[in-house]
Amino acid sequence: MKLPGTVGLVLCGLTLAGCHKAVEISPAAMPAPERWNATLATPTGLAGAVQVKGTAWMEPDMKDTSQTVVHVAISNAAPGGAHPWHVHRGQCGQDGGILGPPDAYGILKVGRGGDAESEAKLPLPEPKNGQYFVNVHASSTNMGTIVACGNLAPPAH
Repeated sequence: MKLPGTVGLVLCGLTLAGCHKAVEISPAAMPAPERWNATLATPTGLAGAVQVKGTAWMEPDMKDTSQTVVHVAISNAAPGGAHPWHVHRGQCGQDGGILGPPDAYGILKVGRGGDAESEAKLPLPEPKNGQYFVNVHASSTNMGTIVACGNLAPPAH
């Protein structure tokens, strides 16, 4: 059935308004202006044997800006795995040492689906410049093998 122009537009507008649903955006999904971000991947030397992927970010602690919060999430890891991880100075493959105390970082405990997340609170203000990266170690007994690494891109100011 074809409706005259004005009536059709009114009905169309009423239909759209009736279907309108408020969309909520999680604050965690919104870009943070002070956040350093990284995409993690398995180094090429292990490609094929392991293919871990992930993301990481680093930002000032909103409650105490003298501290920095770092978050890492990985996927496609071996279920049941336990992976130490750290933020380092430098870039993947050019290690300048761990940022903050090594014991501030937890262990990534991989669930049955191959996913793991961890967060660390470093007792230092968020860096304003420099180069940093996140690496994920094979295990606490095999710290020399990196199963995922990602360079942290600085916040856009």
